[in-house]
Amino acid sequence: MLDPKWDANGLITGVVTDTASGELLMVAHLNAEALKLTLETGEAHFWSRSRGRLWKKGETSGNVLRVVEARIDCDQDALWLKVEPAGPACHTGARSCFYRRIKSDGSLSPEPPSGSA
Repeated sequence: MLDPKWDANGLITGVVTDTASGELLMVAHLNAEALKLTLETGEAHFWSRSRGRLWKKGETSGNVLRVVEARIDCDQDALWLKVEPAGPACHTGARSCFYRRIKSDGSLSPEPPSGSA
Protein backbone atom coordinates (compact mmCIF):
# COMPACT_ATOMS: atom_id res chain seq x y z
CA MET A 1 0.00 0.00 0.00
CA LEU A 2 1.04 3.57 -0.62
CA ASP A 3 2.44 5.00 2.62
CA PRO A 4 4.60 8.05 1.83
CA LYS A 5 7.30 9.00 4.30
CA TRP A 6 6.79 12.76 4.61
CA ASP A 7 9.66 14.92 5.83
CA ALA A 8 9.44 17.16 8.92
CA ASN A 9 7.55 19.75 6.83
CA GLY A 10 5.03 17.22 5.55
CA LEU A 11 6.62 17.09 2.08
CA ILE A 12 7.98 14.47 -0.29
CA THR A 13 10.31 15.15 -3.23
CA GLY A 14 8.88 14.64 -6.70
CA VAL A 15 11.11 14.01 -9.72
CA VAL A 16 9.37 14.78 -13.03
CA THR A 17 10.43 13.34 -16.39
CA ASP A 18 9.01 13.47 -19.90
CA THR A 19 7.46 10.07 -20.58
CA ALA A 20 8.37 10.18 -24.29
CA SER A 21 12.01 11.30 -24.10
CA GLY A 22 12.95 10.42 -20.52
CA GLU A 23 14.32 13.95 -20.07
CA LEU A 24 14.42 15.28 -16.51
CA LEU A 25 12.04 18.26 -16.48
CA MET A 26 11.88 19.41 -12.88
CA VAL A 27 12.09 18.51 -9.20
CA ALA A 28 9.42 19.80 -6.84
CA HIS A 29 7.74 18.93 -3.55
CA LEU A 30 4.32 17.53 -2.78
CA ASN A 31 2.33 17.49 0.42
CA ALA A 32 -0.51 15.03 1.05
CA GLU A 33 -3.08 17.27 -0.68
CA ALA A 34 -0.88 17.77 -3.76
CA LEU A 35 -0.34 14.01 -4.05
CA LYS A 36 -4.07 13.34 -3.67
CA LEU A 37 -4.97 15.91 -6.35
CA THR A 38 -2.26 14.63 -8.68
CA LEU A 39 -3.56 11.07 -8.44
CA GLU A 40 -7.23 12.10 -8.69
CA THR A 41 -6.92 14.56 -11.59
CA GLY A 42 -4.03 13.09 -13.55
CA GLU A 43 -2.34 16.52 -13.61
CA ALA A 44 0.69 17.40 -11.50
CA HIS A 45 0.11 19.43 -8.34
CA PHE A 46 2.85 20.53 -5.98
CA TRP A 47 3.49 22.42 -2.76
CA SER A 48 5.36 25.66 -3.34
CA ARG A 49 7.77 26.18 -0.47
CA SER A 50 8.51 29.76 -1.58
CA ARG A 51 4.83 30.74 -1.88
CA GLY A 52 3.66 28.54 0.97
CA ARG A 53 0.72 27.17 -0.99
CA LEU A 54 -0.55 24.40 -3.19
CA TRP A 55 -0.24 24.94 -6.95
CA LYS A 56 -1.17 23.09 -10.08
CA LYS A 57 1.68 23.12 -12.59
CA GLY A 58 0.50 25.27 -15.50
CA GLU A 59 -2.27 27.02 -13.58
CA THR A 60 -1.23 30.37 -15.04
CA SER A 61 0.92 29.39 -18.04
CA GLY A 62 -1.25 26.57 -19.34
CA ASN A 63 1.83 24.33 -19.39
CA VAL A 64 0.23 21.53 -17.40
CA LEU A 65 1.91 18.20 -16.81
CA ARG A 66 -0.39 15.26 -17.57
CA VAL A 67 0.70 12.35 -15.40
CA VAL A 68 1.10 9.12 -17.36
CA GLU A 69 2.64 7.13 -14.53
CA ALA A 70 3.47 7.74 -10.87
CA ARG A 71 6.06 5.68 -9.03
CA ILE A 72 7.39 5.76 -5.49
CA ASP A 73 10.84 4.61 -4.43
CA CYS A 74 11.56 1.64 -2.18
CA ASP A 75 11.58 3.76 1.01
CA GLN A 76 8.45 5.67 -0.09
CA ASP A 77 10.21 8.99 0.46
CA ALA A 78 10.48 10.16 -3.17
CA LEU A 79 8.09 10.17 -6.12
CA TRP A 80 8.78 9.85 -9.83
CA LEU A 81 6.16 11.36 -12.12
CA LYS A 82 6.34 10.45 -15.79
CA VAL A 83 4.42 13.13 -17.64
CA GLU A 84 3.31 14.51 -20.98
CA PRO A 85 4.15 18.23 -20.80
CA ALA A 86 1.82 20.71 -22.52
CA GLY A 87 4.72 23.13 -22.95
CA PRO A 88 7.94 24.17 -21.23
CA ALA A 89 8.28 22.82 -17.69
CA CYS A 90 10.45 25.68 -16.43
CA HIS A 91 9.04 29.07 -15.46
CA THR A 92 11.89 30.62 -17.51
CA GLY A 93 10.43 29.15 -20.69
CA ALA A 94 13.10 26.44 -20.98
CA ARG A 95 11.85 22.93 -21.68
CA SER A 96 13.55 21.65 -18.50
CA CYS A 97 14.50 23.42 -15.29
CA PHE A 98 17.93 21.78 -15.69
CA TYR A 99 19.14 23.75 -18.71
CA ARG A 100 22.29 25.29 -17.15
CA ARG A 101 25.48 23.28 -17.27
CA ILE A 102 28.14 23.71 -14.59
CA LYS A 103 31.55 24.38 -16.14
CA SER A 104 34.80 23.09 -14.64
CA ASP A 105 35.54 26.57 -13.24
CA GLY A 106 32.19 26.61 -11.41
CA SER A 107 30.55 29.09 -13.76
CA LEU A 108 27.22 28.29 -15.36
CA SER A 109 26.36 28.19 -19.03
CA PRO A 110 23.97 31.12 -19.48
CA GLU A 111 21.85 29.78 -22.34
CA PRO A 112 19.45 26.85 -22.47
CA PRO A 113 20.82 24.06 -24.67
CA SER A 114 19.43 23.76 -28.20
CA GLY A 115 15.93 22.30 -28.23
CA SER A 116 14.79 24.32 -25.21
CA ALA A 117 12.01 26.84 -25.42
